[in-house]
Amino acid sequence: MRLTFAAALALAAASSLNAQSIADLTTTPTVAGEWVYSQATDGSEAVFKDANSNPQLWLHCTRVTRQVTVSRPASAPASTLNIWTSTTQQSLPASYDAQTGRVSLSKWAFEPLWDAMAFSRGRIGVAVGSDAPIVVPPWEEVARLVEDCRV
Repeated sequence: MRLTFAAALALAAASSLNAQSIADLTTTPTVAGEWVYSQATDGSEAVFKDANSNPQLWLHCTRVTRQVTVSRPASAPASTLNIWTSTTQQSLPASYDAQTGRVSLSKWAFEPLWDAMAFSRGRIGVAVGSDAPIVVPPWEEVARLVEDCRV
């Protein structure tokens, strides 16, 4: 019993440290742009494009593995992706793909993180490593993509 309590306490402390390292984006304005949803050969994709139609954030559903991938352009390799929503803040291990110039991470479609993004109040923030976050609106395309991977 004591070991279980100690493990839970350590996990809570680690989560608190991750959450504290990400700035509160409650009042940060969202970037002008739009989400674009489309079918992909292996699932579906939702891309946030800025006002100049430059892709800034990708969500991809790979149906066969039930994985959702979030990725963001990066000017240099980074090992973390920081995600902020109105209910959660997480700094997660990620990988850099030099071919696409993106940092990304994949998680199972039933992870609570995806619900937090889909139902965030007013904004979602995603930062690569220590770079400033891009803050985007949580339109229905996010929830639609997550649902695609869960069906």
